[in-house]
Amino acid sequence: MTATLCALGAIALWATLASLGVALAHVPPFLLTGLALIIGSVPSWPLARRWRVPPATLALGLYGLFGFHFLLFIALRNAPAVEANLVNYVWPLFIVVLAPSLLPGARWRLVHVAAALVGFAGAALAIVGGRGMSGGFAWGYVAAFGSALIWSTYSLLTRRVAHFPTAAIGLFGLVSGALALGCHWLLEPAVQLSPRDWTLLVATGLGPLGAAFFLWDAALKRGDPSRIGILSYLTPLASTLLLVLTSGRQLTGSIVVAAALIVGAAIVGVRAR
Repeated sequence: MTATLCALGAIALWATLASLGVALAHVPPFLLTGLALIIGSVPSWPLARRWRVPPATLALGLYGLFGFHFLLFIALRNAPAVEANLVNYVWPLFIVVLAPSLLPGARWRLVHVAAALVGFAGAALAIVGGRGMSGGFAWGYVAAFGSALIWSTYSLLTRRVAHFPTAAIGLFGLVSGALALGCHWLLEPAVQLSPRDWTLLVATGLGPLGAAFFLWDAALKRGDPSRIGILSYLTPLASTLLLVLTSGRQLTGSIVVAAALIVGAAIVGVRAR
């Protein structure tokens, strides 16, 4: 029961990320990424002694945390948020497609190919339902696919580096955040953040970019990983529903079908042996 509650807590926090990103879409993306990641690293500061990782592992952590969150915030800023969020959740399918290339011993099966085709068809439907590539939306959808690609390759490559403790994610976030703030200082105009902006940034950092990782780690260590993993597929559904509620968007048929195709294909593809 404790493991399930931890997993559901992590899922609930991750489900808020897209909605919080939309609420902060007016904040320059490098600044948003940098502040959120640094704030997200705070819960692991008391565990800084566990931050020792090889340079290659640190580089991989920067690639995953910085690249994924920066491109996700770009996507939510430049394309319809509900549809961009659904496209971002094709990352489990990218894991299925790329695993044979990145993990020794992994092989494709017909069910993997079929699941990938169905899932990417769902992403295409989401894009078409979100008014396609018109109005400059193309960059947003490219960023959404990019964030999915980065998170999937990061997830696969973590299996090829030495094991690192969950606390090390705090180091990844802190260094990634500092890098993003440096990019903000060089490339983006200075902005004045309101008290509301700071409140949302703290919520973003301490929630989906902070506590969620520790809750998920606790769930995997205390429960059955296969059962806990099934719960993760609630995240895109909860995230999409929350976006619809907070944005005032109508829950259209194309959104429902696209979500069903993407999530269903991910479940079949990832769980197929």
